[in-house]
Amino acid sequence: MTHAQCWRPGSRQSAARRSRSRSSWRGWWMRIVERVRNLFARGVVSSTSLPAAIDTALGGGWNRVHEPFTGAWQRNMSNIVHRDVTNYSTVYACMSRISSDIGKLPFSVKRRDANGLWTDDRHQTVSALLKRPNAYQTPAQFREAWVLSKLTTGNTYVLMARERNVVTRLWVLDPARVQPMISESGDVFYQLKYGTNNNLLPDGYPGDELIVPASEIIHDREMALHHQLIGIAPLAAACPAASKNIEIQRNAEAFFRNSAQPGGLLTAPAGMSEKDAQAVKDYWHKEQSGNNTGKVAVIGADMKFTPFAFKAADSQMVEQLRYTDEQIAHAFGIPPFKVGIGSIPAGMKVDDLNQMYYTDALQARIEAMEDCLDRALGLGDDVGVELNLEPLLRMDPGKLAEVHAALTGAGIEAPNEARRHFGLTPITGGDTVYLQQQNYSLAALAKRDSSPDPFGNSIGERQLRRGALVTKDMPTSTGKRRARYNHDDGTWDVELDNGNWLRRMRQETQSA
Repeated sequence: MTHAQCWRPGSRQSAARRSRSRSSWRGWWMRIVERVRNLFARGVVSSTSLPAAIDTALGGGWNRVHEPFTGAWQRNMSNIVHRDVTNYSTVYACMSRISSDIGKLPFSVKRRDANGLWTDDRHQTVSALLKRPNAYQTPAQFREAWVLSKLTTGNTYVLMARERNVVTRLWVLDPARVQPMISESGDVFYQLKYGTNNNLLPDGYPGDELIVPASEIIHDREMALHHQLIGIAPLAAACPAASKNIEIQRNAEAFFRNSAQPGGLLTAPAGMSEKDAQAVKDYWHKEQSGNNTGKVAVIGADMKFTPFAFKAADSQMVEQLRYTDEQIAHAFGIPPFKVGIGSIPAGMKVDDLNQMYYTDALQARIEAMEDCLDRALGLGDDVGVELNLEPLLRMDPGKLAEVHAALTGAGIEAPNEARRHFGLTPITGGDTVYLQQQNYSLAALAKRDSSPDPFGNSIGERQLRRGALVTKDMPTSTGKRRARYNHDDGTWDVELDNGNWLRRMRQETQSA
């Protein structure tokens, strides 16, 4: 029975009838209160229903209110969310620079040969896996997704799919849907809460949640401050600085939206009543704001306008933006000039700048990716996965030619090895290391130094005249024969026919 049916105006009802009507009204109201109480008693929505909530927010219905804490938007407090921080220009530039630079470094499989040197090799299963990690990503996109997950959340989770105990696919998971867990025995497991195909997993995985052992997950993480299984992202360190610059830009946006006219105070020397002041205020808002900004305003009583806002020079807005951007780049380990902040340091070469950027921002993350792949794929001690650094540290052709010319001339590199870097085909004899003749081995120099007269200081061949040194008249049909002087005993060796020598002849005998 509704309230309108039991409480009609003008009807003649008994006191008992009215009492039953009031009881029915109280019962109806209590049922409404109980339903509202039950609604709030349900608590937080479980994580398994999160994908449905996301689909509702994206597809229609109520949109979510993003705020740092409950009630912040009603109090007109900052409502900067994760999306605003990642979309800030300097943060985006840092993450894009690191992820794209690592993404362009191709995978290569290395094998240790008999000499202990790592050479390029092709693995039967790993090479094909690294060439196509999954069905929807190229190798470069896979590496970029790996690095971006580390930069934004501090953790990268890669799920491995196996066929006949061989890893055939790799998927970079959404870190917000992966939870590390440790059993009582100390074993590590990972709980995957994906529900729908938000992670683009195949349909063969059952249920909304899946618990997998650590052997099926590649877990790469940034610096672990609180727990060894939880990495802290550089974005977390850059968040306060980025939030500050976002607020500065929002303030500047509101200022220039008002045609760079700051708010202020209208004053009248003679004073005015409250009614007149309200009328002037309403007139000013109506005629000098919005689309009417910039029009001519006429107000009497010798009124003056005093602006409230500070000038950009007084608030040092440009200096604050630059300093905060440098702090953001510092959190990611990037030299500021790499993201367009400041100028290039004077006195440094391009190669030195690239090496500094590689050492500070890339090397640790590249080494971590290589170590995780080596361990997860079970390659052993003699096979490993490396990222080819040549696209990153590539020199200009002139500098590259100078380096390889020096390596070839010093006998460190064979000519064909140098030609390979320039895309040239090998030549005959180019696989041998060449060295100029004036370079002697240390063994030959030691043998020379061990002789009685290593530097030719005694009287001998160097003191003879040229004719006596080279030739000597002999009683033969040819008239002359070659002779050579022996420094150790002062004798001569005379050449006979057919390359035979008459050795140890005294100078007196030769003169005769």
